[in-house]
Amino acid sequence: MQDGKTRFLAVLTIRNEGAFLLEWLAHHRAVGFTDFLVFSNNCQDGTDAMLDRLQALGVLTHLRNDGPYDKRGIQFTALKRAETLEIVRQADWILCLDIDEFVNIHAGDRTLPALLSALPDATAITLTWRLFGNDGVVEYVDRPVTETFVRAAPELLTWPWRAAMFKTLFRNDGTYRKLGIHRPRAPLPEALGQARWFDGQGRALGAAFRTSRIFSNYGQLNYALVQLNHYPLGAMESFVLKADRGRVNHTADPMAMDYWVERNFNIDEDRSILQIAQTLHRHLDDLRGDGTLAALHAAAVSWRHQRFQTLMQHDDHRSLFGRLLLTPPSQPMPQAAARRIIRFALDAQAVSQAVSQADAQSNG
Repeated sequence: MQDGKTRFLAVLTIRNEGAFLLEWLAHHRAVGFTDFLVFSNNCQDGTDAMLDRLQALGVLTHLRNDGPYDKRGIQFTALKRAETLEIVRQADWILCLDIDEFVNIHAGDRTLPALLSALPDATAITLTWRLFGNDGVVEYVDRPVTETFVRAAPELLTWPWRAAMFKTLFRNDGTYRKLGIHRPRAPLPEALGQARWFDGQGRALGAAFRTSRIFSNYGQLNYALVQLNHYPLGAMESFVLKADRGRVNHTADPMAMDYWVERNFNIDEDRSILQIAQTLHRHLDDLRGDGTLAALHAAAVSWRHQRFQTLMQHDDHRSLFGRLLLTPPSQPMPQAAARRIIRFALDAQAVSQAVSQADAQSNG
């Protein structure tokens, strides 16, 4: 804490997402983040130039992360670099995010200080994903993501298991020595007894969360105080570009219809994040008031349109786009079927193995 002001740091890795960057920054400034550390890699749409300009304006710290990369992936390489930086050491609270994740606080005035006031004993808070679907949007339009996609998975979604994944807002008090994609890593054994983990519902969490968990507890509500709005799909045109870019940390795995179907839930309308839209737009107008940033944003938007047209010249991308148009929204699995598939998984010990593997990838 400097000069009595709590420092909230958001850490982001990004590639070719300049069209969404200003909204993401404006939103997270609105909820109370004071500092931003952003790593870019191999950008073609001018995202890196936008970040350079934002750094010159004092909005964030930008570092290029163009390789070589740790065998665990691009994000791990960036987070390993981040651990050595003064901006990280000075932070009081840290959250690692992606460009399609937006913190949605329901406590008090919907800011980070209000969340901490609601959980005064917390040293770590799990922000469970709420998956927002595509809602039939075909064309990419330069409009805020949070205003375009307002239909989401139900609050209770038993399967797929990834719906219960979370990101962790944690106090940077030395208990954990390394950053992680979903949770802080490398805890000091002598300090773990002081760690106090709470979920987005406000419940105290068990000891397992202090060392390894990246999934919230299943079968219960998780969003009373805070949720993490996750917009992994976007418009169908944007998803084609995302598939072309590929997965960040699992580069050998293609991003295709399985990814889409497991995330395209449009069951409930959730506009709760729009409660801070006025503050968001104030910050967004401030950023767009810089002529250089406005021009770079427009160029990134144009790049997305042009890139989609280029991809449509290739059969595999046209085929993916066609499948997106053909495929109806996903429906939650009936509880009986969900219990059955979970029982099969437990019988084969597949769930525990998958969780252990995911934890090892996040904590390794």
